[in-house]
Amino acid sequence: MAAGIMALLCLGGIGVFISFYDEATKIERAAPDAVVDQFLRAYLVNRDDQEAELFTCKNGLDLAAISTLRTDLVAREKEFDVNVSVSWSTLTVSGSEEGRRTVTTDLLITGSSGGTARSRSSEPWSFSLIDDDGWRVCSSAKLP
Repeated sequence: MAAGIMALLCLGGIGVFISFYDEATKIERAAPDAVVDQFLRAYLVNRDDQEAELFTCKNGLDLAAISTLRTDLVAREKEFDVNVSVSWSTLTVSGSEEGRRTVTTDLLITGSSGGTARSRSSEPWSFSLIDDDGWRVCSSAKLP
């Protein structure tokens, strides 16, 4: 009887653990600004295409502009033997069309070597999103 109770407790504990794990690792796509934040972290900070893909459109994807930026950052790292990091300012959501939003932000690009910042720049960017089973980034554009 005691062994049966222990087995049930263990199985219940495993179920609770799996539930908490699923909730902790759930991909959150409820807010456009949160999706852009996660996308930028995956694409420009971690440089992980598979992770970034979790936050992008399935059809009509146009990330040529942000891809060009990342390619340029990687080339600068190699050419000048520096580390290039990207962060961003406040993410501002606009648009009222059903299922479509635009998020704008300034990308802050810093080149550093030996722990010292060597260069800094700021670029305004825009990201278009659609609501397709949660918000997803469909295109990117550097603003003038």
